[in-house]
Amino acid sequence: MRRTRTVLLCIAGLMGATLPVGTAAGPASAATAPDTCVSSPGPAQGDAREVLTIAQQAQREFGLNSVILRVSSDGREVLTTALGESMTGVPAEPSMHFRTGSVAIVYMGTVLLQLVEQGKASLDDPVSRWLPEVPRGSEITLRMLGDSTSGFHDYVTDPAFLAELEAAPFRNWTPAEVTGIATGKPLLYKPGTNWSYSHANFAILGAALEKISGVSLDKLLTERVMKPLGLSQTSNQYTPQIPEPVLHAFTSERGTYEESTFWNPSWTTAPGAVLVQNICDLDRSARAVGTGELVSEKSFRTQLDPGTIGLGHATASCPASVCLLTNTAAHHFGLGLIVVNGWILTNPSFSGYAAIQAYLPAKKLAISVSVTQGPKSPEGNSAETIAERISSALAPGQELKMR
Repeated sequence: MRRTRTVLLCIAGLMGATLPVGTAAGPASAATAPDTCVSSPGPAQGDAREVLTIAQQAQREFGLNSVILRVSSDGREVLTTALGESMTGVPAEPSMHFRTGSVAIVYMGTVLLQLVEQGKASLDDPVSRWLPEVPRGSEITLRMLGDSTSGFHDYVTDPAFLAELEAAPFRNWTPAEVTGIATGKPLLYKPGTNWSYSHANFAILGAALEKISGVSLDKLLTERVMKPLGLSQTSNQYTPQIPEPVLHAFTSERGTYEESTFWNPSWTTAPGAVLVQNICDLDRSARAVGTGELVSEKSFRTQLDPGTIGLGHATASCPASVCLLTNTAAHHFGLGLIVVNGWILTNPSFSGYAAIQAYLPAKKLAISVSVTQGPKSPEGNSAETIAERISSALAPGQELKMR
């Protein structure tokens, strides 16, 4: 079964025929209504041509149904394009919406820092202050949820959970069901002393943000992230619905190549943060996250390194397959985001969908890519590979190297 590897690649990746396109003259717009998120006019030239060639070659090499991407430099569009098909006979378009999973945890980290700036909470508050029902909550802080140093198991690796998920991909999971799997096991290590990714951290963090603010998580993210950034095509979904136009996904995770577009994503993170976006919003998001636009300079430094550098090592209670990232200054997990060789990014992957948003402050360069799998596509996040190749072309000497 491939699901476990596919889901975990959003963090494990830390380790180790087309539409006309071209360059654009004007600055990227903050608002990205479907009819304004369109392919660049052609013919492509210069950097745009190089990016297009990389995407075309990767689509063929990896047998991808679609590749949708947007690259911008200092807020100005280099290239926006969509290659391939959403479904048979339906061309992929930049305006199409797709699931963006772990982008939501970056937003939750951002909102947490905003609330701390306003004096409504402290990063070092015990979780029990806000959620007294969480096991071991007096030992685990909000910071430890956000930087994934709590010691909670990741329910996504639980064999019983995976078996149920594979058998019933349309099932709706409650927060209590998924977090209960993680909190029902002994901690992997003393909180704050090691690093291991757990989806449970962010499901719990979402609930804590609601308690701290007194506002539902979907409204909290809308008011504090989506509206300020003009992310008009980013939304939470409480059901498997995806707003039109939809980029359809397919996967072989259950052994047969099948459509997975509307598999239920309720288990992936906190209710209210199950996001869909289009590629223009993903580009805007990459630039905002990569510049710390929504938080103070001090908070941005904390977001980039909340204390994870130096953590991450296998122990008797946390094997190398779980405590798999040695966090270094060049390559580490921040407060819900990833830092790699100067790039600030996140890389969602969910059942046939895979994407990346990445920003390099040194060059003010943003790369956003979304892909969907074909029947013979390799495992893993091919959007990462495309972004890596684009970074090598546009930022030589400071390439994005995920592994």
